[in-house]
Amino acid sequence: MQISATRLLVNLSGSSILAAMKILGIETSCDETGVALYDTGRGLLGQALYSQVDLHATYGGVVPELASRDHVRRLLPLVQEVLDAADVSTDQLDGVAYTAGPGLAGALLVGAGTARALAYGWGVPALAVHHMEGHLLAPLLEEGGPDFPFVALLVSGGHTMLLEARSLGDYRLLGESVDDAAGEAFDKAAKMMGLGYPGGPRIAALAEQGDPARFRFPRPMTDRPGLDFSFSGLKTFCMNTLRDCADADGVVSDGDKADVARAFEEAVVDTLLIKCRRAMDETGLDTLVMAGGVSANRRLRAKLADSLGKRGVRVHYPRPEYCTDNGAMIAFAGALRLAAGAPADLAIQVRPRWPLSELAPPA
Repeated sequence: MQISATRLLVNLSGSSILAAMKILGIETSCDETGVALYDTGRGLLGQALYSQVDLHATYGGVVPELASRDHVRRLLPLVQEVLDAADVSTDQLDGVAYTAGPGLAGALLVGAGTARALAYGWGVPALAVHHMEGHLLAPLLEEGGPDFPFVALLVSGGHTMLLEARSLGDYRLLGESVDDAAGEAFDKAAKMMGLGYPGGPRIAALAEQGDPARFRFPRPMTDRPGLDFSFSGLKTFCMNTLRDCADADGVVSDGDKADVARAFEEAVVDTLLIKCRRAMDETGLDTLVMAGGVSANRRLRAKLADSLGKRGVRVHYPRPEYCTDNGAMIAFAGALRLAAGAPADLAIQVRPRWPLSELAPPA
């Protein structure tokens, strides 16, 4: 169990003696079925993740109905797999946490319905968890994780936002994308280059072969005050650059694609970096937490560490397997809320659209 997580759990429980709890976490917000078991005394006991990337790759993106059906097939076997691997019986569980939103409505309902049914049958509470709060708290799973307050950059395929995290559930929105999320822009740019889905890792790999000096893409909305983001124009700039590189038959060479990928990645990374620097200046805080799928990008991590490190800012992010959707972050978030006395009822409710700013601290 990590020190910072232990301290936070003790603070939330209001007691220096915290009875260990075992929380099962279920994540089904989009195209990954994640299950994990978290013990507040011992840490993460086990996890399993099934990715639907191959299922959706043919279509160039997530097909909601296929995602929901696959969650139905995979979820219960994964629950059993995690419990067996951890050698934990159902009568030892103290709660079931599940992603209630935001996400795909059908996919969320699979996880919510299953979690509520299991919790009812086992006689334990079920905790509805905000997907983005799960990402925000994921770095606290690591040894030496951050303490509140901190600035959080949540950057994924569906969201790009900056928040001031004051305490559990108390988050002030500083800025967000007014159009495409950064991860969505990566996916669309990759599709233009014929790289397939998901786009972020493929563009990052191709960018390693690109010439950083050949193209310079714009850094959107950095020439004006504020902390909002915009990536749709960057996507259009990428499309036009590829068109200019094409030969008479409309074919773009692999070398040209690599150079475009490098310029695109550099533009996204620099834009995020500039906004993070502004957020640190605005809040006066000295800790930045970065989470979400795009936070696994190595160039982004290196630039943030270098630039903000020179300003005395500590940068925290989860290990790669906790950057993408996973059950561990949901189990952990559920454990924190249960320790803080969050209520649980029998209603099965999901919120496909759920602004993080509407999330309340646990009572």
